[in-house]
Amino acid sequence: MPWLEWIDDADLEMEVLNLLMRAKKAQQSSIDFLGKNVIDPFSAIFEIAGFEIDYNTWFTSESTRQAQKTLQNCIGEFHQNILGYTLNWSNMKVGNVIDLASGTSNIIAEVKNKYNTISGGKLSDLYYSLDSLVSPKTSIYKGYTAYYVAIIPKKPARYDRPFTPSDKGKGEKCPVNDKIREIDGASFYRLVTGDETALEDLFNILPKVIFKCSKGNFEIKNAKKLKAFFNLAFK
Repeated sequence: MPWLEWIDDADLEMEVLNLLMRAKKAQQSSIDFLGKNVIDPFSAIFEIAGFEIDYNTWFTSESTRQAQKTLQNCIGEFHQNILGYTLNWSNMKVGNVIDLASGTSNIIAEVKNKYNTISGGKLSDLYYSLDSLVSPKTSIYKGYTAYYVAIIPKKPARYDRPFTPSDKGKGEKCPVNDKIREIDGASFYRLVTGDETALEDLFNILPKVIFKCSKGNFEIKNAKKLKAFFNLAFK
């Protein structure tokens, strides 16, 4: 039995192993460069005193926090890569205007890991960028539907709706266009794979895939407790 029905085992395992390696690299880099980065010494001293922890505990916490910033970007790319293996979908790779495209479904998408990855003031820039791809008659994506995907939504609710962020320059919201939409991660995984529970199935299988890819070195314990966070985000 394959890990998942909509992606080859080899592709899934390669992306999981790649993310594990990037996480390890991010952790080591944060430790190496922590002393070189500007750290708020006032925050550090009050964290140690107020949280009643010692320096080593604070150092570990701070280096982990720094590494998490890097890892968040990597996880966004992980979702992009995973979805790009799905039948009739193409991963446009880092550096392109869009992340994913499907000529069969006439859809393009910009994928972000979390709803606040892009600051509110720049959401309108994304809107107009997507509009410039699907609206002009000369565009190869003319007539496509463009999606802004936030894998982790702000609230645990499914949505697939017109994307109308505020345009601060104009003092109003961007125009409603049914071809420019925003969607949560679970709904987008369903849209791409045709599987209603695709994102949840991916989450559920990850501990076993990680265990295999790490040759047994990384065992995810308390998986049920971690699943509670998934339920809070998507249920």
